[in-house]
Amino acid sequence: RSPARSMALAALLLPPLLLLGRPGLGAPGQGAGTWSRFARLPYPQDQLFLHDTFPDGFLWGAGSAAYQTEGGWRQGGKGASVWDTFAHRPATPPGAAPPGPLGGDVASDSYNNLFRDVEGLRRLGVSHYRFSLSWARLLPNGTAPVNPAGLAHYGRLLARLRELGVEPVVTLYHWDLPQALQDAFGGWASPVLPRLFRDYAELCFRHFGGQVRYWLTMDNPYVVAWHGYGTGRLPPGVRGGPRLGYLAAHHLLQAHAKVWHLYNDHFREAQRGKVSIALSSHWIKPQHMTEENIKECQKSLDFVLGWFAKPIFIDGDYPESMRSNLSSLLPEFSEAEKKYIEGTADFFALSFGATLSFQLLDSHMKFQQLESISLRQLLYWINSEYNKPQILIVENSWFVSGTTKKDDAKYIYYLKKFIMETLKAIRYDGVNVFGYTVWSLLDGFEWHRGYSIRRGLFYVDFQSHDKKLMPKSSVLFYQKLIEKNGFPPLPENQPIEGIFPCGFAWGVVDNYIQVDTTPTQFLDSSVYVWDVHQTKKLIKVDGVYASKRKRQCVDFAAIRLQISLLQEMHVTHFHFSLKWSLILPLGNLSLINHTLVHYYQCFASELLRVNITPVVALWQPMIENQELPVSLAKYGAWENTETVQAFVEYARFCFTSLGDHVKFWITMNEPSVKNLTYTAGHNLLKAHAKVWHLYDKEFRTSQKGRISIALQADWVEPACPFSRNDQEVADRILEFDIGWLAEPIFGNGDYPEVMRAWLHRINSVDLYNFHLPYFSEDEKKLIQGSFDFFALSHYTTTLVGSEKEDAVKYDHYLEVQMINDITWLHSPSRAAVVPWGLRKLLKWVKSKYGDVPIYVMANGIDDGQNMVHDKLRVYYIQNYINEALKAYTLDDVNLQGYFVYSFNDKTAPKYGLYSYVANQYEPKPSLKHYREIIGNNGFPGPETPELLCPEEVASCPECHFFRTRKSLLAFVSFIFVAFIVTIFFITYYSKRVERRYK
Repeated sequence: RSPARSMALAALLLPPLLLLGRPGLGAPGQGAGTWSRFARLPYPQDQLFLHDTFPDGFLWGAGSAAYQTEGGWRQGGKGASVWDTFAHRPATPPGAAPPGPLGGDVASDSYNNLFRDVEGLRRLGVSHYRFSLSWARLLPNGTAPVNPAGLAHYGRLLARLRELGVEPVVTLYHWDLPQALQDAFGGWASPVLPRLFRDYAELCFRHFGGQVRYWLTMDNPYVVAWHGYGTGRLPPGVRGGPRLGYLAAHHLLQAHAKVWHLYNDHFREAQRGKVSIALSSHWIKPQHMTEENIKECQKSLDFVLGWFAKPIFIDGDYPESMRSNLSSLLPEFSEAEKKYIEGTADFFALSFGATLSFQLLDSHMKFQQLESISLRQLLYWINSEYNKPQILIVENSWFVSGTTKKDDAKYIYYLKKFIMETLKAIRYDGVNVFGYTVWSLLDGFEWHRGYSIRRGLFYVDFQSHDKKLMPKSSVLFYQKLIEKNGFPPLPENQPIEGIFPCGFAWGVVDNYIQVDTTPTQFLDSSVYVWDVHQTKKLIKVDGVYASKRKRQCVDFAAIRLQISLLQEMHVTHFHFSLKWSLILPLGNLSLINHTLVHYYQCFASELLRVNITPVVALWQPMIENQELPVSLAKYGAWENTETVQAFVEYARFCFTSLGDHVKFWITMNEPSVKNLTYTAGHNLLKAHAKVWHLYDKEFRTSQKGRISIALQADWVEPACPFSRNDQEVADRILEFDIGWLAEPIFGNGDYPEVMRAWLHRINSVDLYNFHLPYFSEDEKKLIQGSFDFFALSHYTTTLVGSEKEDAVKYDHYLEVQMINDITWLHSPSRAAVVPWGLRKLLKWVKSKYGDVPIYVMANGIDDGQNMVHDKLRVYYIQNYINEALKAYTLDDVNLQGYFVYSFNDKTAPKYGLYSYVANQYEPKPSLKHYREIIGNNGFPGPETPELLCPEEVASCPECHFFRTRKSLLAFVSFIFVAFIVTIFFITYYSKRVERRYK
């Protein structure tokens, strides 16, 4: 350990005796303000990952329990415990889960592998190790005589810990009561047990106290009392109902107090240690933020944690909510007992995690509220409720499947969440947490769940003879976290200052523009007479008609409105898709929707008029018929090669009709590889390539535009960053999700080799029949290089792992497990907000396909009905664009544009920068923020050099005549002005002459 940590540890371990006095009287119920406080915290800032470190000297440890890991149940003179008996029962009591095929007879065999376990601690670099003593190993009958082999075993363990400088945190009783005491007295149902427990503790203090500074009298008395003597789900399996459960808890509290006083009166001065009790709790949140629901949440915590914490940390008595609800069921303490129990803890030892939460918490103790796993809020509640105690987290983690071996990604991300919440509780909430203990050091017997789950940092093969420890990925995670003392800020986590280049495309996306061909101008060809004398109305003249004028673009009110909204955003580009199914309803040129085509022409020309460049996609798949003409969708869609030729003819028509207005084409926008067969993808690639070559040969010279394909490209990250297997999975998914369509176009003209190799493997091994077609050499040449730029849509990042953990999120075809990092921000639809994923994606594209021009063609997040979620979009836009700037400035990615998704909520509900309510568009705060970024062309800082960009004017075909004849226009203007001036002077002097003659 570092000198600073050692000094801080010494300071904690050797406090002046005067400072060990009992805490002052608290005010029960102060924790009730927790829920309203956390509901008011700023969103999303409070939920962001906190890059910071823990206080100097913070204690990092790991833990285990004797019955879970020791084994050796018949070795060294050990007596039977209630768990030994329970595990060997031929039948499981009703309502109880079977403990597993082996129970704890052998478990991890730590009894015979003491030095193996300690070597694991050395590798982690922890400051402390929490373990429990087996009462039945030291006192086989629960009372004298003492077992020398037991004393020697724990003596060796403590000596080895001392050699390594690892501080022991020792639990006297972790659920494994000697069976002899259960048989003789009825266990904790008997008032005799507190005295016997005191005698056992005295033995431990005398033999081990010189080497132990932190003692825990017992672990989780709630589980022992309620499920051991009330429900009978756990040993000793007594189904005595609530009354016996409360009585057992009464005796457990008395036993704890006796041991604390024993140490305080006879051992503290010489041994200078601390004594507490490990209390476990869940967390609960109200269904609705009402006063009544919050009271029920407070009651839930009173009935589980407060049941033991309030007598010890406040006033020696049970919570008032228990007293008023349980009446005669709850035993009573005398006034002397209350004083004796009050204050019998030198720090608050908290256990939080998978043992109790969602497992051993009885549903009626939730009081119809919602269980949650927020450690931070629980820490704040304890801090408020119990006089701001020093808190040592003595057990915390989650679990993985019993089949998981090395790459325990799920475990890592829960660990990351809990440790992050602890850090926030310290830094943001002022909670005095001085140490953290991960559970557990190694895999073991997991109580009522047997061996169906694992919670260890080190993997144990329970079927092997030697029980070697294999470090999981979580070992590396925890080891590095200890080395860094938290999550220190890293350069790549920090935003940068800078601007994008001149001509950078700032855009917004609308999947399909609002099409409304209803004219607003008065285009009726009838002739009317105004009756100015009588009716004052227009009277239609029958049989008389004026000549019809050609419809103008200004006639479409919908266009004018959308253009004005876009102008307000200050974007330079607008991306939308045409509707193939509506333009050519029959899939060919036999029927053309000329009205719609004219609308698109008008829309594009109006965009150009206000200097916004239209970016137009020929086809974008949608749910209904994939947005293909019905005749094509009906006969195989992209599975049919005829669709390829139909797409080419459709593209030719669009280039001809709209090419004068559109210089930025997308052949296909976000074709979904999740819904494509390999044959359909094959034809889609050929269709894209043919259209690109069509434009290149027949239209590029005259129209001078650019054309490419836009691919959806979310980033994929290995769930365990230290795992080669997870990295291979991530690489495979990237090739299947992006490389499938990108490699033929931007790479070598053929599919990724990873795809072919994988499909060959699963077809031969797993008897699948997935056929990836082959391109001819001519087709490869046709497809390769059919691009002018790389357009991609990016929304989120996904974590993937190699080990099957959750069947619902496991892809058997690609053998990939989807993992969720619960420390990430998530949108209302649960999309992860991971800005750095965009930068990694852009670097990946560059590394694979060279210095190709890249456009982020769509990037956005959903919101909820509450406008507070637009704050998430503000954060999203700010940070994703900043990561794009890093890619441009730091990674030299040839990034040329960025488009926000989406334009408005009417066409893309919950994604728009404009809300749409009651036929009205309203700009959201995120729109104003995006406009500010556009105005600054990025994120300029004080030292950012000024970039002078020439003003660009979008191409306007109608304006071409005037721009090329500027001299002629100047001459005509001069003649016109001269004519007006001449007429003015002639009129003026004519009137003067008339007045003179009069």
